[in-house]
Amino acid sequence: MKIVVALVLLVVISLLFHWLSPWWMTPLASNWGMIDTTIDLTLYITGFVFVAVNLFMAWAIFRYRFDASRRSHYEPENKKLETWLTIITTVGVVAMLAPGLIVWADFVDVPEGADEVEVVGAQWQWSYRFPGADGVLGEVDARFVGPDNPFGMSSSDPAGNDDILVDSNELHLPIDRPVKLLLRSKDVLHNFAVPQFRVKMDLVPGMVTYVWLTPTVAGKYDILCMELCGIAHYTMRGNVVVDQQQDFDNWLAQQPTWSEMQAIPAGDPIAGKASYATCAACHGQQAEGNVAMNAPSLAVLPDWYIARQIEHFKHGIRGASEADEFGRQMAPMANMLPDEQSIRNVNAYIATLQPGTPAATLSGDPQRGKAFYTSCGACHGAQAQGNYALQAPRLAGQDDWYLKRQLENFRLGVRGAHDGDTYGHQMVLMARSLQNEQSINDLLAYLNTL
Repeated sequence: MKIVVALVLLVVISLLFHWLSPWWMTPLASNWGMIDTTIDLTLYITGFVFVAVNLFMAWAIFRYRFDASRRSHYEPENKKLETWLTIITTVGVVAMLAPGLIVWADFVDVPEGADEVEVVGAQWQWSYRFPGADGVLGEVDARFVGPDNPFGMSSSDPAGNDDILVDSNELHLPIDRPVKLLLRSKDVLHNFAVPQFRVKMDLVPGMVTYVWLTPTVAGKYDILCMELCGIAHYTMRGNVVVDQQQDFDNWLAQQPTWSEMQAIPAGDPIAGKASYATCAACHGQQAEGNVAMNAPSLAVLPDWYIARQIEHFKHGIRGASEADEFGRQMAPMANMLPDEQSIRNVNAYIATLQPGTPAATLSGDPQRGKAFYTSCGACHGAQAQGNYALQAPRLAGQDDWYLKRQLENFRLGVRGAHDGDTYGHQMVLMARSLQNEQSINDLLAYLNTL
């Protein structure tokens, strides 16, 4: 009787959990309602079988429970029963698989005239490429990827000159227009998925896969990588924004083309030296940093990272929190560099300076810290040398007191909470893997050895 009661309770609790559960599929925001239908159909069929089998088991256990006065009947075969079970099982399996095959036929059949957008996956970020006025995407290859060519554009293909490059985790799409997403990976296996769109597909290194959809509801949705793509897999997040046509056109017009990126002039270190005079008051004449002014070393940081942080300070992405005392001081200073060229000039001058060797200010256990650094090293490099491909700055040679403050800011959400700080979001998750202040000190003690 205990087993009978357990089986009946299992069925009842499962049904109640299904009917009363707050966890369900996200609201549909694309044309793929058929996928919801196939999922519902599969759930109804498997749910019916689950209930029927378990209740039958409970009835059989109760009906044929032990009775000393009764003998069992041995019947090794029952062709009639086996025939009916085979027919019913076949009908159930066909009922589950046939709708999926019908949906798949539509899933791979892209409507004529659909827009094309390339989605590029890399550990652990997304970027996007739109065709320009010619409507043709230029040739790309992973061997061309570098700091000045993050998409791997081929200089020998003129069709790529007007390609629109979005070096950001945020993708915009116009509402009610079919779009074919061409999926490409720069490193390992990824998977592009937007739950509200009901589409997902692997990004396989060395080939281009695709999905298509028509966004039907304006809004902002999460892009997830649903593939185990590395140690920081769970931080590979992005957003897709479904806009009205005019808003989409305005956004797209603000994105640079490949030819515009190539035409960006290099920084002028002479002009940058004059602009740096104000920075030197805190960061030092050699950009070596100054603990008394709470100013970190700049000479150890790559130019692309400095440029991003200045832009973040200028636009309130960083330094806007009331709890970020020193970030709030930096925000108005960043506005003294009025445009991108002035930032490039300052970076060009900083690149001529030699970073000093910072003094250790924290005590910790380097051996314990080495274990903690395993996760950090996946992005920042085994020697904390930084990695542009992963948008991870150099850590070696940076002041430990500054790194500690930033880790604490990330842990507390003082930094990395702004919607525009995509890489900050990732760091919040990583920083919270350090459980306490001692683990931070141990980590930084190890960094001081590099």
